[in-house]
Amino acid sequence: MQRLKERYEKEIVPELIKEFKIKNKMAVPKVIKVVVNMGIGSSMKNKEVKEALIRDLAVITGQHPSTRLAKVSIASFALRRGMPVGLAVTLRGERMYSFIDKLFSIVLPRLRDFRGISKKGLDKSGNYTLGFAEHIVFPEIDPAKVGAPHGMEITIVTSSKEPKEAEKLFELLGMPFEK
Repeated sequence: MQRLKERYEKEIVPELIKEFKIKNKMAVPKVIKVVVNMGIGSSMKNKEVKEALIRDLAVITGQHPSTRLAKVSIASFALRRGMPVGLAVTLRGERMYSFIDKLFSIVLPRLRDFRGISKKGLDKSGNYTLGFAEHIVFPEIDPAKVGAPHGMEITIVTSSKEPKEAEKLFELLGMPFEK
């Protein structure tokens, strides 16, 4: 899916240069990477569930996730240092653009009672973080085959240092902000 990358280069870059009066083309804000995280929490002891989550996240992103390990021990959570606590995928290049295109045009509009996403997910550095309560909103996942839906978090990292520039970039990319 080259569609979003081509649109970025041909339409979005000139518009951002014009609006923010950017002199150097390399200073135009762009999406650097997309990080998809999924906490495996209580399912870390059940190997079958963990493998199913790894398979689901790989199908969603098109890339095999890495397992994140606990950095500290917490006795009240029965958590020891080095135990698997999450899964993460970092997308760049082609996979990043196709994932963003799928997220904005297919996944978000499929959500029940969807009226747009809040601009509060934008941080001071120009990155946007979006959370999902269930990973079954992605079209690749068959809800009948999934035991229990898991939450996930998607962070879109930009090169922008200004939130206004990043907001305009996301708007031009097609992010459905609430009105």
